[in-house]
Amino acid sequence: MHEILISTLFYFLVEINPRGSKKPEGSGSGGGSGSCGNPSDYVEDYVCNEDDLQENEMKSFDMPDGAGKVLVVKQKGKITAVGSKCTHYGAPLEKGVLGDGHVRCPWHGACFNITTGDIEDFPGLDSLPCFNVNVEGGRVKVKANKEALKSSKTVKAMVSSCGKDNRTFVVIGGGAAGACAVETLRQEGFSGKIVLVSSEPALPYDRIKLSKMLDAELSKLQLRPESFYKEHDIEVRTGSAVKSVDTTEKKVFLEDGSSINYTRLLVASGSKANTASQPGSDLQNVFTLRTIADANSIFKSLSKDSNVIAVGGSFVGMEAAAFCVNKVKSVTVVARGSVPFQPVLGEEVGARIKQLFEEKGVHFRLGLDITSFEGEGKVTGVKLSDGEVLPADVVILGIGAQPSTSFLKETGIDLQRGAVVVNKFMESSIPDVFAAGDAAYAPVFAADNRPASIGHWQLAHYHGRVAARNMVGKQTELESVPFFWTMLFGIGVRYAGFGHGFDDVVITGDLAAMSFIAHYCVGDVVMAVATVGSDPAAAKFAEMLKMKKPLSKDDVQKSGSAWVQASIL
Repeated sequence: MHEILISTLFYFLVEINPRGSKKPEGSGSGGGSGSCGNPSDYVEDYVCNEDDLQENEMKSFDMPDGAGKVLVVKQKGKITAVGSKCTHYGAPLEKGVLGDGHVRCPWHGACFNITTGDIEDFPGLDSLPCFNVNVEGGRVKVKANKEALKSSKTVKAMVSSCGKDNRTFVVIGGGAAGACAVETLRQEGFSGKIVLVSSEPALPYDRIKLSKMLDAELSKLQLRPESFYKEHDIEVRTGSAVKSVDTTEKKVFLEDGSSINYTRLLVASGSKANTASQPGSDLQNVFTLRTIADANSIFKSLSKDSNVIAVGGSFVGMEAAAFCVNKVKSVTVVARGSVPFQPVLGEEVGARIKQLFEEKGVHFRLGLDITSFEGEGKVTGVKLSDGEVLPADVVILGIGAQPSTSFLKETGIDLQRGAVVVNKFMESSIPDVFAAGDAAYAPVFAADNRPASIGHWQLAHYHGRVAARNMVGKQTELESVPFFWTMLFGIGVRYAGFGHGFDDVVITGDLAAMSFIAHYCVGDVVMAVATVGSDPAAAKFAEMLKMKKPLSKDDVQKSGSAWVQASIL
């Protein structure tokens, strides 16, 4: 690293809720419940006996008067208490996995420090509140702020900008990586100017909900309100596309003709949806799906008489098909693979998901391409490679994406298929330029640091955090485990690891009943798992990869899913 941050950040917590208003003192990170504030704002009671918890055990306990639950953890002989629900979607952390110093969410893999409550892996942005614990005569007493108990969320303390710090850090991209990065910069003590540049005319929002909810409202998806960024002196330029970057002069040039000088730059520009090139692809109602504007445009085009074609058998196409099927006349998925999700989940799992969709009324045309889009002005059909023409009033393209980095072409920055090549500190080949999220070609800790460009919401958050820490001089290596998920007709599919190039799949449980674990193997090593109805198996496997405790194919073939119940501490 070329720069060491000279700053002192006192580790106290100024809590704010998701809307940005300040919370009472002493209910958050590292501070216990404290004794400040109005006593009526706090609740205190004995929640259990000390011997109710074994070493490396965690349990939730009710606080008095229905105030809420606390998660009490015993590890290394110490008892701590934090919020009981994941700050992402509210999963009960008691059902998750206890690692070394942190608890991992059973649904989506976010990790929280059991002493401070700080979020350490993602998704989500908020930390857990932590509460004061005293052991008196073998009984565990917890004192907690009532509001913190109710919300189970807190924001780690942030510094403000300082006129003495003349540095400017620019973050290109308003997705998960950029949003997490700008918050982390302030949390890690950066007191200079922060500028977040987003090409979308919106503040950062929960993008992955779009294909599941085409009628989503932006106000309900925003990760933070405008007041949050103002309060923490983070300048956000929405609707500002980047034209080019001069890494010699350290300038970012925008399409509107303006420019921004930077001290350090983070490229977190995400990806752009692939478009079709076949004749007729420019017809009205042929849509890509990347932004909330895309999603809402698709939804407005739907009617009960619509024939919808979803192109692509992966997440965007399949999730959009699931959303549409009970709202329109027909939905057909057209894809090249023999089953949906085949490259990621394999033949057997893909076939079972196909069956689920067919039971819900979705049709499939697989092993085929679209050769043209039919219609005059507006699409009326699609012609397949076998000659069949399907009626189509709405076409949704889910045919992959490419890193959105065209503005870097003349910079000399090393790119791999459009993604910025970075090291384990998220540094590019050019000094003071970092990259994160979909735009980064980065080492994958869970795959022996094999580099890859991975478009995961969770990993983008983590990249943003690691990049920001390194930008302020706090050397931090990538150690995250890829974790993603989908929800299909109310059935959650979770995936942990990096199973690219798997040569065998070992399935335990009941695939037909949609309660199983699929183990993706390369040789004798399980590189990834996909789970349905088997929580917290995916979180457990992610924790095993984090702790470098391998799972072998032989173990699974001999003992099935016994590894899920085995201790890892």
